[in-house]
Parts: sequence; C-alpha cells; structure tokens
Amino acid sequence: MTGDSPTHPYRSHTCGDLRPEHEGQTVRLSGWVHRKRDHGNLLFVDVRDHFGLTQCVIESSSDLFEAVETARPESVVTVSGNVVRRSDDTINPNLPTGHVEVRIREFTVESPADVLPVQVAGEEEFPEELRLKYRFLDLRREGVRENIVLRSRVVSSIRRRMTEAGFLEMQTPILTASSPEGARDYLVPSRVHPGKFYALPQAPQMFKQLIMVAGFDKYFQIAPCFRDEDARADRSPGEFYQLDLEMSFCTQDDVFEALEPVLAGVFEEFSRGRAVTPAPFPRIPFAESMSKYGTDKPDLRNPIEMFDASDAFAGSGFKIFADMLAKNDQARVWAIPAKGGGSRAFCDRMNSWAQAEGQPGLGYIFFRGGEGAGPLAKNIGPERTEGLRAAAGLEDGDAVFFVAGVPREFQPFAAAARARIGDELELCEDGVFKFCWIVDYPMYEIDEKTGGLDFSHNPFSMPQGGLEALETKDPLDILAYQYDIVCNGVELSSGAIRNHRADIMIKAFGIVGYTADEVETEFGGMLNAFRYGAPPHGGSAPGIDRIVMLLADEPNIREVTLFPMNQQAEDLMLGAPSGIDAARYKELHIKPDLPKEKKRDAAE
Repeated sequence: MTGDSPTHPYRSHTCGDLRPEHEGQTVRLSGWVHRKRDHGNLLFVDVRDHFGLTQCVIESSSDLFEAVETARPESVVTVSGNVVRRSDDTINPNLPTGHVEVRIREFTVESPADVLPVQVAGEEEFPEELRLKYRFLDLRREGVRENIVLRSRVVSSIRRRMTEAGFLEMQTPILTASSPEGARDYLVPSRVHPGKFYALPQAPQMFKQLIMVAGFDKYFQIAPCFRDEDARADRSPGEFYQLDLEMSFCTQDDVFEALEPVLAGVFEEFSRGRAVTPAPFPRIPFAESMSKYGTDKPDLRNPIEMFDASDAFAGSGFKIFADMLAKNDQARVWAIPAKGGGSRAFCDRMNSWAQAEGQPGLGYIFFRGGEGAGPLAKNIGPERTEGLRAAAGLEDGDAVFFVAGVPREFQPFAAAARARIGDELELCEDGVFKFCWIVDYPMYEIDEKTGGLDFSHNPFSMPQGGLEALETKDPLDILAYQYDIVCNGVELSSGAIRNHRADIMIKAFGIVGYTADEVETEFGGMLNAFRYGAPPHGGSAPGIDRIVMLLADEPNIREVTLFPMNQQAEDLMLGAPSGIDAARYKELHIKPDLPKEKKRDAAE
C-alpha cells in the first residue's frame, strides 16, 4: 500500500491498528476528533474509533490546516496520510499506537459536531441526569465504554459455557399473564380484547417450568425481566436481564454443580487477577446467615461473625440488657467482635455512629492489660467479661460491641454495624470475589402489614418434606428448597427446586389463604400441565447486570447498562414514558384517570 491511496472510502485500518511496522504506508482512518493540540506550526489531532486512538499531525502551511483546525471535538472525520515514526522523546508508551503518527494529506469532515453538552475527552464529572440525556455521548467516554464491552464479553462467555454444559437457549414470550413475583407488573392494554391486559414478565418463571414439563432437559436464556419498582444502586427501574436456567430431574445439588462452574469460570475469566472462590461454594443455612451476619446477603470478605451473648447478660449487673431479657423471651443480645478496635476513641466513635443511625447507642467492651474495660465490663464483672473474650477469640487491643432487642428488628442495624466495623478497622479482604449459597429458607413468614402468613421467597418452591410437611408441621417451621447465590454481599440470584405437583401447589397456596378455585384461576395453565406428568425440576437466575457491576467494580448499576433510565424510571434521551392522544385511548378501550397535577400539566 506504500505510496498509493487506500481504495476503501473510509478506512484501510482502524485507529487502534498502526504500529512501527506500518511506517511508510499510506493509510486512511475514520473516527471522531478526540482532542486537538496546537503547537504553533504543527497541529496534532487525536482520531478515535471503537478500536483505539491514533495521533495525526498537520503543518500550518498545509492547505488543509484551516479545515482541521476548525473541526470541533467529536466531529466525525476521515484522514488519509503517511505513517511516520515518532521521535524517541514524543513516544507515548501508554498508547498501543504511541510509536507512530499519521501525516495528514487528505481530510474530510463526514459529520460536524455541535458544541458538546458533555465532554468526551478528559476526566471531568457531569451530573447523572445530563449524562443520561446525552447517553450516546456518554458512551463514547472510555470508562463507560469499557463497561459495555465487558458486559458483551461476559454475556458471550456465559452463553458459551451454558451451551457447552448441555443447556438449550430458548426465548420465552414477552407479552404474558400476570404472576405473583413480589413486584408490580408493567401492563399492556389489549386492543382486540377490551378491558384486558397483558403483563410484561417479571421473570420467565412459569414458562421455564412449562419447558421442563414439555420434556426439554436443560433450558437457559439471557432473559429480559420487567418490574415496576423503584431504583436502587444495584437495581435498575423497569427492566433488567438475568441468566435464566432450569433443569429436569435434578436435586438442589445438581443445580449448584451446574451453575458454579459457569459463575466461577466467568469471574475468573474477567477478574483481572482477583481471586475467586473455587467450587464448590460454601453453603450457609438462612438461619445461620442471619445470626452470624444479620443478613441473607453476607459479604464474606469481612471476617467478623456475630454470636449470641445473651447468657453473659442475663441476670447481670447491666440492667438495661438484663431487664430486656427477663421481660421478653424473644429478646437477645448479640456480640460483634472487633479485632484491633480496642481503644476508647474507636469505641466512642462507633457509639456516635450508632446514635446518628437512630439507635440509642452501641454498647462495648475493649480489652487491655489482660482485662476488659468500659462501663459494660464493670457492670457484668470480670468472670462474664472473660467468658465473652474467650467466646469471641479476642486479645488485648481488641473490642466487642453489642446490640440487643428482638433479632428480626435489630438485624439490619447489626449487619450495618458489622460492615462499618470491618471497613473502619480495614479487616475486609481486598481483590477477591467471595461466593456462597444461602440455603434452607423458610417456606413461610408473617406478613408485617397483615399479620397473616405469606410466602417468604418463591411461591412455586417445593417444601422440604413435601405434602406431609404442609399437612403436619407449623407453617413457620417448614423449610423450602430455596437458595440464593451471593457474591461480596450482592445477591446475584434466587432459585429453587420447584413444586411440580398440583396437589402440593394447591395445599401450599391454601396455607396463605388461596382457595383451590383461586389457585386454578391464577395458575390454571401450570396446574393443568402438572396433571399430565411433570418432572421434578429446579433452576436459578443470576442477574447479568449485577455480575457485570461486580466485575467492573462499579457501585451503580447504571454504569454497566447501555441505555439506563433515571431513578424515576424515565428515559431522558428519547422521552419515555410519553403520553398518547385521545384516539389511542379510544382504540385501546381505556380512559385516563390522572392525578390533578397531571391533568393540569396535560392541559397546559
């Protein structure tokens, strides 16, 4: 290609291709004007495309100089010229193309850019609302772009691993019926069935079970899910994607053995040197997780394990805890060990933090000179204090904190205190992905709003003990074959061995107040299928967004989503949701019933 103009109208190479071996060649590049630097008689222009960045240069005496000089940042341009080596003192070792540059001989502006509302080059921070409105510009920025490329590669890796494991990829319907997944549905009015609505799937739950009933052995898909729920840092409003999978004739162990190599393999592939829990992952019963960590989403990078210290305070001289335990048989005192936290300054700082969190305080004992110190130690005496020290495995220079009350009420605060102590004392392990399964979830729980029984997790799960357990045990004592996969304190997935028998399903729903007729009405399609021979089956559904969020080390899920909505579930770029005109209302057989302020806005 030396000396001849390239034949392709836009590029002979990408902006990431050129190396010293291309010296002397005439090349053509197309991309965006990333940055310009005027050095008087020379103008340097960095041209960027999907693959990289190449420095181009033009002399002020060139007839093309004005065109290059006036091209705004982010204009799309085509550049042709000779590849030359940079001098040793101008080599950029941080750039793959940093040993060469292109001397501009031809220059075309394919698409001029207006003044930018969001800068692409540089590290300047911009408000999230502005970034979302101009997401197409935001996606040109290096960090965001890398996250989206990572997401694509993660999804490709998952697909390959699932296919190699014998799973078939299938697509389930988007327009479907409502199901009780625990969140509000997005509803779609039917034009041809007046007064009736489709629901967008919160998850392909019933369909993937029906795939098993249909005789397929292993199914998966990268499934879009839709839930009308508020945004959080780790949850997008509106829609998200999950690795949805289901298996026939499987036990809980079979599901774990199928999914662990996929997750461990993907995390190892994209970990960038960070350690990953090897399979098999630890399995922690729900009750144990709540008592040790105060949550069913434990971050195992934090080594702190809480324990029940009620016996040390029952009948003791510390009357606040002693009286609480005496008056309420559900009350407990939990201890939170704090290795290295044995100073009054740290203990007082934690106590102040607790008060800022709306708590009365955070009791503590710290150890020095071979004994416990602080008001609690004085009140309960040396023997009980020594028992606590031994139980917590503590030494001089360490401390132990206490929370008291009814565990289900103080557990969130206890979990937050454990996390705070771990962070403050730098006890948490860095550069690792720590996985665990949370197993043995209760089948039922008390609904705090109604006082009645409700499902604690997935209503389609098989109770441990089957129909006999439902008929003979206290519902609150029944465990289910339900499980979550957790990584670094982030829940990636819920799953279960499914209830595949109509009689057990009717009984399970009956315990929370459904009549047999109501179950038939709500889930008739699935029940009907079960009556024609359903295999035992189970599955799980790890969240793609959260997997990528962890791998990218991003605290906000919107940083790994291509076109995210804002926290109010609005697409600021395309203007969704939007209103419809009167003709569409009539066509869909519905009428608007807007709040007063919305009516006023519409009128204006």
